[in-house]
Amino acid sequence: MPDQTHIPKSSSWKPKPGDRVVRHPRAEQMSPVKLTVQAQRAQSRALASPLIIGYVFLGMITIGTILLMMPFSHHGTGLAPFVDSLFTATSATTVTGLITQDTATYWTRTGQIVILSLVFTGGLGFMTLATFLMVLIGQRVSLSQRILVKDSLGTDKMGGLVRLTVGIVLATTAIQIIGFIALLTKFSLMYSLPEAIWQSVFHAVSGFNSAGFTVLPEGTSLASVQKDKTILAIMASLIVVGSISYWVMVDVVKHRRFSLLTLNTKLVLILTSVLIALGTMVFFFSEYNNDTLIDLDLSDKIIVSVFESISGRTAGFSTVSHADTEQHTNFFFAAMMFVGGASASVAGGIKVNTVAVVLVAVLSTIRGSRNASAFGREIPQVQVQRAISMVAIAAMFVFLVALILTFSQNASGNQFAFIDLLFESVSAAGTVGLSTGLTSDLSKWGHIILIVTMYLGRIGPLMLGLYMAESNERDLYRYAQERAVIG
Repeated sequence: MPDQTHIPKSSSWKPKPGDRVVRHPRAEQMSPVKLTVQAQRAQSRALASPLIIGYVFLGMITIGTILLMMPFSHHGTGLAPFVDSLFTATSATTVTGLITQDTATYWTRTGQIVILSLVFTGGLGFMTLATFLMVLIGQRVSLSQRILVKDSLGTDKMGGLVRLTVGIVLATTAIQIIGFIALLTKFSLMYSLPEAIWQSVFHAVSGFNSAGFTVLPEGTSLASVQKDKTILAIMASLIVVGSISYWVMVDVVKHRRFSLLTLNTKLVLILTSVLIALGTMVFFFSEYNNDTLIDLDLSDKIIVSVFESISGRTAGFSTVSHADTEQHTNFFFAAMMFVGGASASVAGGIKVNTVAVVLVAVLSTIRGSRNASAFGREIPQVQVQRAISMVAIAAMFVFLVALILTFSQNASGNQFAFIDLLFESVSAAGTVGLSTGLTSDLSKWGHIILIVTMYLGRIGPLMLGLYMAESNERDLYRYAQERAVIG
């Protein structure tokens, strides 16, 4: 039966007794064909709405919370506390890594499997994984599902999405398997074979997805393997590969020469390298004589500094306690976490692509150029505006979270240094997971604030980018120009 909402008076269709007819306000001027097309477009927009991605993540968090509350997921009797379960499920789904309970000792092997499943699904992307499973069982992928996959992957192309999705799943799984095999060669020398297999699987998945969760029985995070250069090198490699995005990996493998790479790949590789080098130098010189590094020889100090620079920006693994690091070190790493990894990768933050576009625009302005350009390519002005908008919105969001978190802790009688609360706020908003160790000491309201922050930090940049892309339409008119005073 035709859509009752869009039937004009001129239509030959007649309502049946009991039918409810709601006339479109412009039905008199619209043809039935035009009305049908508009109805289909409205339905497609509803199905492809950025909000659906948020609903999917909420569904995953809800399922994870229920499973983690069950007695079989934690040590002890009864149900696990709701806030702890919700916090852990949110942290795992958003691949953050902040925890209120120690993953290795509080959660059972079943609970750890739930956490790992949430990390794998949250890092890969639910729509990507769902599409792959549909292809695997021979189901047809609908147009609305293709639109959602396109948006979640950060691509403008509709053609070949199913093949692309299968390629992403296979490639990322293969990388994690390689990481598992590499880690197994080391963990098999430290644990029994079953335990070594589990440790290798968990840390390969957690490392590639920049999740920051660890289940090493000896200590917090990776402090117990601080002097094991092989394990740190494997984990650092997984983190880097996972944080530069599938598109950059494909471009590098396909072209192999820097001059042939796309502008996006060049910007990601250059800025990522610069940030790693800068973070290494800052950590090395800031912590050289501090308790965090003072007992290590020079080679170990360098290795630890490199690892902290790589992991501290995107993953949240740490070989030292950031409760003992210098305040200026934590302040610098808060800025690193704010930047994060590359767009369409598993890492969070405002993305190195965004920062690179802003830096290119700034340098172009300083040179006196009206247009932002790099490597012989001009960046569209609309992308420059989006990048600046995302940086500004993210900065205001982090400031607001830190302010609310400070008020909530003061009201609860908890006294924490503001730099520590800012550090936790940026870590949650950037879904990094690096912590000074105060997460578990926060009040329940503090935990709830960080839960909301991790959720918005994971889906916020994606939804904001999709919203700005969808609303990118030419204005019907322009106002008269008038200059404002700058500087």
